[in-house]
Amino acid sequence: MLAGFHAHSAFSDDSTYPLDEVCRDAIMRNLDEICFTEHVDYGVKPDFDHPELARIEEGKPVTNVDYERYFPAVADARERYAAELTVRCGLEFDIQRHTIPQFEAVRKRWEQDLDFIILSIHQVDDQEFWTGDFQRGHSQQEYNDAHYEAMLDVVEAYQGYSVLGHLDLIKRYDPAGVYPFAKSRDVIAAILEHAIADGWASRSTRHRSATAFMTFSHPRRFSSSIATWEAAS
Repeated sequence: MLAGFHAHSAFSDDSTYPLDEVCRDAIMRNLDEICFTEHVDYGVKPDFDHPELARIEEGKPVTNVDYERYFPAVADARERYAAELTVRCGLEFDIQRHTIPQFEAVRKRWEQDLDFIILSIHQVDDQEFWTGDFQRGHSQQEYNDAHYEAMLDVVEAYQGYSVLGHLDLIKRYDPAGVYPFAKSRDVIAAILEHAIADGWASRSTRHRSATAFMTFSHPRRFSSSIATWEAAS
């Protein structure tokens, strides 16, 4: 089975890819299953119904997902493409420790519509990686350590997720180049130990059949981080 469980559409602020086109392209590429996982970034973005609180980019407010439109749109696509593609509905929770209550409120509010939740760290102290705000004024060790410690802090406090997403995202936005893996080995191990202990899957989110992969440049150390599960609906 070919499946993609980390897909963004135009419902995410960083994408213009129409949901229907994602589905059609998945079918064209012979995928059997797809899950939309739109970004949610409390701490740096307000909800869709509060655009007055959002920063403006390219003339538009940057907000979280419009839940009231998103979930029905995925449900509609699931029905229309059912003969060719299994369509699932998820979210990517870009969590910080102090925003956990907001994410948990979303999970509980939309629990019956959610199949899958990715837990990611995209910002620390309400400073985003991709803009460089988080890294600015800090040494490479300081911002790498802070990134992994923030993820450990979150996974120690929160279990309402299905899988960790791009654990080493900070590497993508590291202006100083490649940070030695050995310096982060212990905290990454601690993060994975918590994820494995949590079963990689939220007991409260519906997962029917999915395979999640986490890849590292040192596969011998973390070969167990490739997790497969079958969970009842």
